[in-house]
Amino acid sequence: MTYRFHHVHLICKDLEGMINFFTEALGAILVTRKKFGTADGASLDLQGTTVNLRVDREDEVMTGDASQTRYGYDHIGLQVEDIDAAYEDLKKRGFNFFMAPKDIPDLRIAFFRGPEDITIELIQALG
Repeated sequence: MTYRFHHVHLICKDLEGMINFFTEALGAILVTRKKFGTADGASLDLQGTTVNLRVDREDEVMTGDASQTRYGYDHIGLQVEDIDAAYEDLKKRGFNFFMAPKDIPDLRIAFFRGPEDITIELIQALG
């Protein structure tokens, strides 16, 4: 049996805001708007990775948010060619970095909070 990553699926409060973040700040392409069950949503293509977004369903009770550390989802890692340029661009767009770019063995990384407090790591391979 072979497993391959297919998509990430995020539940959000502000669908339009999240679509705008992924398309405008990260360069994703809006593929389609669709329903996930009864919930409005969208599918985006982020350089070959599918990002599904949806709002909560009428019968769901949402608890917590991405600002709290919990078991399960921790962060999204995005590889970039130039982390310092990405850092400057995202800072200009108003995103808060809680770890500025720093070198670790073989990588340069940075972490910031996206919309609705999702945690995103930027990764640049060194060498």
